[in-house]
Amino acid sequence: MKTLLVLGSGTAGTMVANKLRDRLAVDEWTITVVDQDDAHHYQPGYLFVPFGHYTRDKLVRTARSLLKDGIEFVLAAVTRVTPETNTVTLVGGRKLRYDYLVVATGTSPRPDQTPGMLGPEWRRSIFDFYTLDGAEALAAALKSFDHGQLVIHIAEMPIKCPVAPLEFAFLADDWLRNHGVRDQVEMVFVTPLDAAFTQPVAAELLGGMLDERKIRLTPDFMVESIDNEHKTLVSYDGREVAFDLLVTIPVNMGADFIGTSGLGDELNYVPVDKHTLLSIAHANIFALGDASNAPASKAGSVAHFAVDIFVDNFLEHIAGRPMTGSFDGHANCFVEAGDNKALLIDFNYDTQPLPGKYPVPGIGPMSLLKATRTNHLGKLAFRHLYWNVLLPGHPVPLPSHMSMAGKHQPDPEG
Repeated sequence: MKTLLVLGSGTAGTMVANKLRDRLAVDEWTITVVDQDDAHHYQPGYLFVPFGHYTRDKLVRTARSLLKDGIEFVLAAVTRVTPETNTVTLVGGRKLRYDYLVVATGTSPRPDQTPGMLGPEWRRSIFDFYTLDGAEALAAALKSFDHGQLVIHIAEMPIKCPVAPLEFAFLADDWLRNHGVRDQVEMVFVTPLDAAFTQPVAAELLGGMLDERKIRLTPDFMVESIDNEHKTLVSYDGREVAFDLLVTIPVNMGADFIGTSGLGDELNYVPVDKHTLLSIAHANIFALGDASNAPASKAGSVAHFAVDIFVDNFLEHIAGRPMTGSFDGHANCFVEAGDNKALLIDFNYDTQPLPGKYPVPGIGPMSLLKATRTNHLGKLAFRHLYWNVLLPGHPVPLPSHMSMAGKHQPDPEG
């Protein structure tokens, strides 16, 4: 018997295990998933929690219940991977052997990486929403926030779901307006990027949306520390941004064991071939989803499209054949815009988000780079699709590779 070991029961890990259980003979392969937590979170839902739209029971299920029969689930934390012996060591000393390893342990916010972030103002005037606990705490804080300076802050890139900070800003603006206090709140969006987003066309549009909502953009801000006494963000170049309520996206990092095992880069992401997601150092280790250093967006859609390519590649790889599939970095993300509308962006390694229709060229029903009610409903409907179609490994009628059909370059003259 050969063993496929999957580290992580999040989006990528669950999809990989379920899809490959259908493709690998049960009498020839064991599939084992390892995770330190039996709670599987629908993380895109965190964005809505501060505004009272989702509660914990809508966002959490047991990881074990999402895995198909014939998949073993081990509830334990990993301390080390030893590629030389093809073993994974768990807390307590237990060792698991593998023939092939998939690292799918994701990325996590690390507020400890910024001096002062975990100071006395943490969860008092400083909040995150990239954890469920943080989103719930922020929901309570927003209920009593009716004046002052609200700062939305990104500590460093890359981060999980890079559009989520902008979405929070737009939703917060809408929420404050609906509660009649927007005129008493100054909003500031602080980012280490030189614009609102990374891609030029989308950056111009999203930056314009910040302007329309009177949300001040503070770009090129590399945070050095947070001064809890004076309630200010302090950058390496000496600039300061004061806050009454700070919603921060901390530094995101991969799992610690990736670093201590010598598998990762400085942020604990596994270096991989960006098209096959095979480790550049080990021929029997892959990294999927947010755990790799592939220059794709760290978003659930990327995990979905990448896993689709990976499964056929893996079957070729274990048969000793060249992998013929090539992941192109395809990502598509809904961007909540407030007022029950959302945009949709669709892009890959080589092509930035462009206007158009998706998924059917010229028809849609989704509109690219345009805020519509249909896009908003699509984002809300995705939660059902996630639990009932994506995670079980059922086919989704969307192309894994990005298509230029239906897209067009915007008119530079407007």
